[in-house]
Amino acid sequence: MQPIEQKDILTYKYLSDPRYNPSRTRAAFVVSTANEAENSYESRLWLYENGAVKQLTDLGKERGYRWLDDDRIIFPAVRSAAEKKRAESKEPFSSYYVLDLRGGEALPFFTVPFAVQDLMVLDGKRFLAVGGFDKAHPDLYAADEEARKQFLKEKEENKDYEVFDELPFWSNGTGVVNGQRRRLFLITLDPLTVTPISGPTEDMGGFAVLHDEVFYAVQERGPKMLLKTFTLKARDLRTGETRDLFHTDSFMLSTLKTVGERLLLFGGEGKRYGLNENDYVYEIDPASGQRRLLNAAEYSLYNSVGSDVRLGGGREQVPFGDSLYHLTTRGGDSVLYRIDMDGTDTPVFTKAGAMDCFDVTDGKALCVGLYDMRPQELYLCGFETGEARRLTDFNNLDDKYVAQPEPLNVESEGIAVHGWVLKPFGYDPAKRYPAVFDIHGGPKTVYGPVFYHEMQYWAGKGYFVFFCNPKGSDGDDNAFADIRGGYGDVDYKNLMAFADAVLASYPAIDPKRVCETGGSYGGFMTNWIIGHTDRFCACASQRSISNWLSFCGVSDIGNYFAPDQTAGDLYDDPATLWAQSPLKYAKNVKTPTLFIHSDEDYRCPLEQGLQMYSVLVDRGVPARLCLFHGENHELSRSGKPLHRLRRLKEITDWFDQYSGEKD
Repeated sequence: MQPIEQKDILTYKYLSDPRYNPSRTRAAFVVSTANEAENSYESRLWLYENGAVKQLTDLGKERGYRWLDDDRIIFPAVRSAAEKKRAESKEPFSSYYVLDLRGGEALPFFTVPFAVQDLMVLDGKRFLAVGGFDKAHPDLYAADEEARKQFLKEKEENKDYEVFDELPFWSNGTGVVNGQRRRLFLITLDPLTVTPISGPTEDMGGFAVLHDEVFYAVQERGPKMLLKTFTLKARDLRTGETRDLFHTDSFMLSTLKTVGERLLLFGGEGKRYGLNENDYVYEIDPASGQRRLLNAAEYSLYNSVGSDVRLGGGREQVPFGDSLYHLTTRGGDSVLYRIDMDGTDTPVFTKAGAMDCFDVTDGKALCVGLYDMRPQELYLCGFETGEARRLTDFNNLDDKYVAQPEPLNVESEGIAVHGWVLKPFGYDPAKRYPAVFDIHGGPKTVYGPVFYHEMQYWAGKGYFVFFCNPKGSDGDDNAFADIRGGYGDVDYKNLMAFADAVLASYPAIDPKRVCETGGSYGGFMTNWIIGHTDRFCACASQRSISNWLSFCGVSDIGNYFAPDQTAGDLYDDPATLWAQSPLKYAKNVKTPTLFIHSDEDYRCPLEQGLQMYSVLVDRGVPARLCLFHGENHELSRSGKPLHRLRRLKEITDWFDQYSGEKD
């Protein structure tokens, strides 16, 4: 048996987006792999049918598919010479191809003159599509060839310039979004016709279809995006008649769904717990727009279990029959529940681990899961049996040492803190070992008993690894996740109490050789930790927050997330933001600290790490900053393969340097 190696991350298969065909007789899903030579990822469509799986496509760029009918799949692609030329010129368009599973190659299906961000198949001839557009050119989709050429010419001439006159002006993973909007279109074939549904000055939110009528949320955008403002509209897809159902300035919309004959709206006012408040589910009267509270659960309606062996994604809420099946995070697990139309929310599949995305048929779910401490596989989950039958063997690690998480729970500040410990490869209780304390991001996410490559790699190198879910995490109710105005208080005490408990329970850990790391909120906490304790021999702060005051003006979410989370005010109460800023305490730091940042991270921008790094170097504390070009906030999870390897090497080398044998 061999330990997990750093480069094993290049060999994993990443599964996503399982979807049944309309009659639920077969299903498709996406498998992605790393291409080390090109430092990129490839994705291909696979089919599950009659208990077996087989590959459908092989060009390495197939994703974002939809079932057209029981036998045909459509997916976006750039294949022809003309399409490649248009793509190289940065012209906005989307081409879809159709693959008939009864035989033949994928063939061109339709091309529309805008970039499709989401697509819904209404029938074989009609589709709803969400497309991106620039507010300065809202009708570019309808422009003739000459006008489109002029647009591209102007775009090329202005490529060296950006003009900001809005908030947000950029977005992590997207880049500059100033002036960018989303619009809803109806696409019909034979002949190809593109009809806008939302208006040229509206920014489109979620949409759902009921009885040949599309319900959609829009906001008339000014210089600042308003989180709680939208108008719910309805458009008859046969007559084109449009009507307004209601307008609100006090409700945060998450999504719209249709379940059977019901129209559901997810969201809330955020009056009790701010931005992190879990969604309530409302039923909307499709005639009047009147809202009726259907479900007021205090738990999340999604999967927040962390891992670094995912790419892609998939559905976390699926209507089936007269019920809505949804993921929810409970403890350290992502499990499946069902909301019925009387409002009851019932667990239907609760295996330990993480159901990442799924589809449903009678009595079972087809899912991509992280179960039994292995990377992702496709599973068929029986509701009556509670068993997950593994359908694939993409990530067989039978010849590898995979450390099993040992649960460890502590009481801290009146709170139950749940965590786990991984023992090192070749563990000998008579020996002394270094350790890594890994802190999750969010803060409203969780760690759980699932496969995490970086943790397994460190365990394979001879480190204990431990991790937990302090107050502020998901997995419990709204109150548990609420640390607004208390960053660095109860959460910090919970983390230190857990570290104390681990050292007491595992005497083989050398307390002088314990390292610590975390990203995003975990990066914030790393910055906080080094300003408040010298107990760790080395730390690695990743994509961090150090200064809430500057974060307000540079992060894509800064103007609303910072005041919400700190319970402070940039204009009238800056002292509250500063008191919760790790930079305030940076003069106390003595711990050697590595900083990892990406220059296209607009969530926790580079300047946040630079401020901490500069103080440490100025005060003579060992520090290093590794900047990744062309990466964003998702570096550790979906960054380019070689960049992910370099990141892990930087952190591990730093820990190795400072966690050697101590006297």
